[in-house]
Parts: sequence; C-alpha cells; structure tokens
Amino acid sequence: MSRKFFCVFFTLIFLGAGLIVAGDGIKPTYRAGEKRFYLSAHLESVLTPGLQLTIQKVAITGTSVAVTFQITDDAGQGLDNLGLQTAGPVSTSFVLARIRPGDTQYTNYFTNQVTASTKVSGCKTCTVGNSWAQPTTDSGGTYASLGNGVYTYTFGKQLPANFDTNSTTTVGMYARRDLSAFGFPLNTLGTVANATFDFVPSGGAVKQVRDVVATAACNQCHDPLALHGGTRQDVRLCVLCHNPGNQDPYTGNSLDFKVYIHKIHMGGNLPSVTGKPLNILGTSGTNSATVATGGTQSPLPAGYVVPGTPYQIIGFSQSVNDFSTVIWPRDVRNCTTCHQQATQANNWMTNPSQAACGSCHDNVNFATGQNHPGGAQSDDTQCSICHQADTGLEFDLSVTGVHTMPWKSKQLTGLKVTITGVTNAKPGSNPKVSFTVTDNAGNPVNASTLARLLLTISGPTSDYAYLLPGNTPWQESALTAAAGPSGYTYTFTGALPSNASGTWAVGAEAYRNVTITGSLVGQSFPVRESIFNPVSYFSVDGSPVVPRRTVVETDNCNQCHETLAHHGNARKNTEYCVMCHNPNHVDNDTPATSVNFRTMIMGIHMSQLLENTYTINTTNYNGLRFPGDQRDCGKCHVGTTHTVPLPDGLIPTIDPTFFYSPLQPTASACLGCHNGTDAAAHAYQMTAPFGESCEVCHQEGADFAVSAVHAR
Repeated sequence: MSRKFFCVFFTLIFLGAGLIVAGDGIKPTYRAGEKRFYLSAHLESVLTPGLQLTIQKVAITGTSVAVTFQITDDAGQGLDNLGLQTAGPVSTSFVLARIRPGDTQYTNYFTNQVTASTKVSGCKTCTVGNSWAQPTTDSGGTYASLGNGVYTYTFGKQLPANFDTNSTTTVGMYARRDLSAFGFPLNTLGTVANATFDFVPSGGAVKQVRDVVATAACNQCHDPLALHGGTRQDVRLCVLCHNPGNQDPYTGNSLDFKVYIHKIHMGGNLPSVTGKPLNILGTSGTNSATVATGGTQSPLPAGYVVPGTPYQIIGFSQSVNDFSTVIWPRDVRNCTTCHQQATQANNWMTNPSQAACGSCHDNVNFATGQNHPGGAQSDDTQCSICHQADTGLEFDLSVTGVHTMPWKSKQLTGLKVTITGVTNAKPGSNPKVSFTVTDNAGNPVNASTLARLLLTISGPTSDYAYLLPGNTPWQESALTAAAGPSGYTYTFTGALPSNASGTWAVGAEAYRNVTITGSLVGQSFPVRESIFNPVSYFSVDGSPVVPRRTVVETDNCNQCHETLAHHGNARKNTEYCVMCHNPNHVDNDTPATSVNFRTMIMGIHMSQLLENTYTINTTNYNGLRFPGDQRDCGKCHVGTTHTVPLPDGLIPTIDPTFFYSPLQPTASACLGCHNGTDAAAHAYQMTAPFGESCEVCHQEGADFAVSAVHAR
C-alpha cells in the first residue's frame, strides 16, 4: 500500500466514521517551534497529534503482573495502539523494579545477560569475554483493550515466587507514537511519553522512593533529555535500570545513575581522563587557571587526544560513546544545578558515598586510601564523620563546604559599577561619563584600587559599527577617573566621529583580584571579583534614545552557563558583548575570522554539526558538544528575533575566512550554523550589495519559514 493511498484511506475512515477528534472541545496550543504547529486544520483533525501516557493501576495475581494504562492524543482522545482506528501505531515497553526495605536504590526484577563477545573498534578500554546481567524490559506479554485508549498489559515474565510484597515497586513505561507515514520523523516532539507508577504489592503506603534529580533540571540544558533512541526522557524512568546493579560488560564501567551521570558531566576534567588530580578550582589541568574566575571553560578542540584513560561506554550495536571531551558549561562544583526540584534533592550533601564522590574524584582509591586523606574506607558508614552535610563554613570538609566556588564565596562583598550619565556627547566631542563604584550593599569602593576598570563606547545602536583602526573597540581605562561627591567622572581622550548620529552606548567592565581564606589551616584562594556589565544609552544628536535591540538575553545563556563570564571574567552581559562583537569585528588571525556576535555564537554552539571548521584566534570550537537541540532557536533567542525579516538598518558582516565577504545581515546569521558550500552558494545567489531576498521564502508564513524548517 503506498503512503499516499494509506493517508487517503485513513482520512476517509475518519471522516466517514464521524469520530469526535476535539477531545471534549479542548484544542491544544502548539508553539511555532513544533512540527504540530504547521498542521492544517484538516490534517490536525485527522492525525490528532501528540501522545500522553498515564499508568492507572498495577495488579499482581500470584506472580503475574498486569498494568492498566491509557494512551491519548494531546486533546485527550484515546488512541488505538495498533494505529487502525487512530493515526499511527503506539509501541509501549515496560520495566519493573523495586526498592527493598532498607535500600535507597532500585533492583530490577528482569535482566538480560550481555557478553562482550567481540572486540569493539575504537574502544580503548574494552575487554573481551566479560559478561553482565543488565536490566531489561518485559517481553512476550499480552494486551487487552478496555476502550478509549485504555489497555491492560499482562507481563510475559513472572515474578519470583518469593518476591518481597513490602518493597516499593515501580512500573516504568516508555511509549512512542509512529507518525512517520504522515511526514513526522520518529521522536518528533510530542510523539514520545514516559510514565512511572509506585506501589507496594501488600497494599501498604509507599514510603521509600528514588527522586534525587528532577527531569526539569536536566532540561535546563538538554531540551529535552532523550536517550536510547529518544524514548527515555524522564529521570524517574532512567533510574529504574541505571542502578548499582548495572554495568557495561565491555569496559567494566558502572552504569549506576549517580556514577554514570557524574562521570559524563565531569568528562574532560576527570582525573582518569587528564592524568592529573583535581585542583582547587574544580578542574584537573585541561582548563585550569591561577585565579578563580567562574564562568565558562574553553572547549576541547576537535581531534583532542586524551592524555589519560578515555571514559567510554559501549551502547547498542557496539557503538562507542566517548565522553572524554565533554566540558560542562559551568563550574563543576555547582551540585545544585542538577540536584534541585526533586523530593530528595539534598541527597548529594546528606548522603555522601564512595560511589557518588568517587565518580568525579576517580583518582581516589577508597580501598587502599590512595589520594584520600581520610585513609582506607571499607564502606560508606564513616563518610559523614568528616563530610557533614553543611556546617555553615566555606572550604571545610563538609560536602557543601568542599564544593564552595571561590567566586561565589560569602566573603566577597560584591562589586558594582553604575553609569549615572553621559555629557559632552556631540559628534566630534570627547564624551564625559559619570559613574559610581560600590559593593553590593551600596558602600563606595575606591576605583583606583581595582585591577581593571574600562569604559567602552560603541554606536550607533541601530547596529554597532564603530571601531578604531586595527579593529580595536573604543575602550579606555578609567582607573584615573576624577573622584567627586557623587562618584567618578571620566572624559574620553578619543572623540566621537564627526558624522556620528542617533543613539550610542557606553558600558563598563571592572574587577579586583582578592584573596579569601578557607576554614582549614593554610587555605587561601585568589579570586577575581567582577561586575555585571552596565550599559547606558545616550543620543549624540538630540534624537530620541533608542536602545540596541535585544536578541539574546543573558538569562537565556545562564540556563546552561549559570554565570556567563568571558575574557577573564570581565564580560558577563550579552548587552555589553555585542558592543564589541559587531559586524565589523574580526579576530587576530591571518586571515581573520568574524567575531560578530551572531556569527560567533551560532558557530560555537553548532560546533560538531558544522560542515567546516570554526576557530577563533587559536581556539577551535568544532569539538564542543552542545547538550541541547540546535533546532530550538528559542533556547537562546528572545521572542521572534530568530525569524526574518531582520530589522532595517543592519550592516553587512566582515568575514575574510568565509567563502565570500562581506555577508549581508540575514545571510551572516544563517551561515553561522549552516557554514557549508551549498548554503553559502545559496545565500550568495540570493543577496546583492544593496540587499538580500531571504524573506521571500523564509519569512513567517512562507513555504520555508525559519520557524517551520527548524520545527521539531
């Protein structure tokens, strides 16, 4: 049967049967970034997109397990799991595990013996012959339809005769609706669902659960979390199998969630990977610094050779998953990045263990005491003697204290620069900037004691363009600013261009290097305490002040980065970044590469998916491993700023290393991600020195609208 006939056949059945597809009148609301958004009203009524999964009850008769569940579309209409009465078959899989009384983690009822039978190409730590009983889903069961998308599934496997009826028992499910016959690829948003159901077989109350990390915490970066072919998206499902009893037989690496996830996110900073111990800044040599600055570490370049032992896990079909080049986009000591929003979120500090702590500190041998000042430990019973949850002290041996980030220390009083005014700001004049320097409590700080205090001017805000010769942004040190009763004033030695017009901006960057002390004898930590860059706007010709458009909010960056901080922790505000990273700005290489914000940020985050290399100065970004879905433009962009047409008045981007230069504004944005020959040729063909025609095909509502082609 052809796909066309199949679709028509379904349409006729639906229309002829007169099925109600509105789900009791509830119409789902979709976003422009979802493929479902672009369905015609007719096709939406036929497909009734979406997949919702709910486990209603679990019954155990003897040793037989039966799960009753419901699958519906987004409007609440029941789905046919065979795909005969509703569009698209729905496959479901089941996992069964329990937490024994006294335990805190799951043990699986059903396992499958997996043997490392052959050598795996690309695996540097594999051993042939190892075997392990890994958790598995049930198979061979039967389904009974109860109507309206409700089914009872009876497991094909039986529980052991002596199974514990007092254990917290959990059924986990993952389901996938296959709408590929209608043009929706597998795992399109809304076609995968997970569910779990906790119960005690004896009928008692559920007292013990495993809820240490919330899926929402993962999705700050992963957008969404989707593993094993995209079907596992809920941490509550993940931990059913990823428990202490799970191991990779090829490498011998633990697949216990706390070990596995810690090691993945530590990645390129694992002592075993770098061959170096962790230093006080939380890194192990690949990105270490002499002053704690916080912010973002540099990525490891494409082709990076691991100096130590690679951290690898062998997946399905003997795929090699090498996490040795993962660099976490924030400080690795920030445990609450993941440990939040869950009922047991404080587990990381209240229950220290060899498995959890040793996963990051993997050069510690607890059995022998190597690299552990507390000596050899046979189990976890003594951990909390030294490693209490939180004593209130920084840098001590408590779990919270030892993970103190120096740049977030309570000893720091904070630093803030506030721009209070700009005068003498006519074309050809030397601007005079007034500002204050204070701590977080508003107490004055002597500007001359700072290690750095720069003022930056750029304009016009329609699209920043002004640079001094040599592509150097207009920055001057204000450490010599004149002090007054209301703060400081600094007059620029350089003058505004004689033809300046419209709105211009002035911003500041400042920091001081301080030393803070630890709670242990001899502890001290050098820290760079910096400001959040203020930006103030002023008119040079009396016209209304128009701030620079906002395309990316710093808060969006900080979903992953926590505290965006570059150039030695001096630049933290995207509103300030774009003043220098403008269309005329290139790096110091020969030939030079554009560091225009849109080109640079897209190139960095597209990383491994780029068709061509992307290097700024000496840093190559093709090895960076972006944890999210690059199609989700709204992850970074504000509102509809990723769509075309772009605002009028934008200027071309200079990019000497690209296929052609300059690039018109829209082309420079698109080619930041799509930097291959075909895309460049297409953009070149559709642009002219006086403009570009991108919006003809790519504006919202057009056949190839930006939102539509990036929809998931």
